[in-house]
Amino acid sequence: MTEAVYPQCRIVPARFLNPETVEALLNRILEVGGIRKLILNGPRLPTTVPYGPARGLPNPHQMRRVIHAGDQDVELQVQVGTILIELEDRSFIEPIRKACDEVFTKFPYGFSEGKFMKTQATVSDYAKYGPDADEVMLGTTDPKSRKGPMIIQGTK
Repeated sequence: MTEAVYPQCRIVPARFLNPETVEALLNRILEVGGIRKLILNGPRLPTTVPYGPARGLPNPHQMRRVIHAGDQDVELQVQVGTILIELEDRSFIEPIRKACDEVFTKFPYGFSEGKFMKTQATVSDYAKYGPDADEVMLGTTDPKSRKGPMIIQGTK
């Protein structure tokens, strides 16, 4: 893999986040701006039970909700445990850290800078997007998902 040209950071809360906390954090981060790519990681919340005696039945889960991020509604398909962010430049790192400090008041979180996202196409990226994939989409593929990634339009 090539070196990341854009700075990346990872936010790791001490626990899984409720949809209300995810919504508050995303809105604070989107206010800061400078986001190229943002990935919410965590265990999937399937709409139907995938295995066992209840296979195929609806799977009601209180953490699978629609939240309002930026100017659009986003359905949470994972229980958020880690947030990966790729930024336009390093000047946005401190404002994002301050946004995290404002949202995470009741529990600790980790904030680290480094390289956390793929910068070259993987086999999953190639299978999902083809050989001429947009570089912004690299590393955002969930091979089990039948839907593509959610794109929140920025101000650019």
